[in-house]
Amino acid sequence: MRPKQWMKNLFMFAGILFSQNLFNFPLLLKSILAFFIFCLISGSTYVMNDIADLKEDRHHPLKSQRPLASGRLRVSYALWWLIFISLFSLGVSFKLSPLFFLVALSYFMLQLAYSISLKHMVILDVFAIACGFVLRVVAGAVVIDVQISSWLLICTILLSLFLGLSKRRHELVVLEGGAPTHRKVLGEYSPYLLDQMISVVTASTVVAYALYTMSEETIEKFGSKNLVFTVPFVLYGIFRYLYLIHQKGAGGNPESILVTDKPLMIAILLWVIAIGIILYR
Repeated sequence: MRPKQWMKNLFMFAGILFSQNLFNFPLLLKSILAFFIFCLISGSTYVMNDIADLKEDRHHPLKSQRPLASGRLRVSYALWWLIFISLFSLGVSFKLSPLFFLVALSYFMLQLAYSISLKHMVILDVFAIACGFVLRVVAGAVVIDVQISSWLLICTILLSLFLGLSKRRHELVVLEGGAPTHRKVLGEYSPYLLDQMISVVTASTVVAYALYTMSEETIEKFGSKNLVFTVPFVLYGIFRYLYLIHQKGAGGNPESILVTDKPLMIAILLWVIAIGIILYR
């Protein structure tokens, strides 16, 4: 179920953070519960994906060590737990909020479609990954019944495209000639093409975030023009990530980079602190 990757679900807290409800205990408790529900749902989709990718993962230097690919875990055992955890987590999500349940179900169906077909479609495979992040943000907002900012959605999809394309580039470079054997769609990409796409979304992410901090809507909502001072942290974080991709051969596991690279961790922490001071002063 890849617990290390559950940190992606932290995107769900964007809604409560930017709606200035972080210290509203009932809403915070609801957000935390929704976070754990999504951890179970996303964990079950990882099991589903590992079952679907069983043969391909055995050709990957790292993924071949996963329990199913290595043969340490029986497929039938994993399948029963997949069904149980999926039904349980979706049932609890409905109890929490019918609208949250619809978003959670949409996320589960998207991951099912990704495992079956979308991951084999060039460009759409990365968009499916990005949509998963967007649905996390939407889920975090609807569970506490706050309005979803269009800026928040734009920045989320651009940032997630950046991470998804970087991951594809890492797989292509690491696996070299064997890339299409592991994942057929990798044969449709090239490092140059992915670098061009990454350049587009990198610039777009920075520009979109900068415009968000300076927009009249944002200034009016938060009563402050100071969000623009958080842009340098975003710039550094993206540049640092690009450095790790191109100079250190990283990018295969974004969640691992975020908890192991100290400069990047410090930049994110400073960004969070700056946001907190500006929004909750």
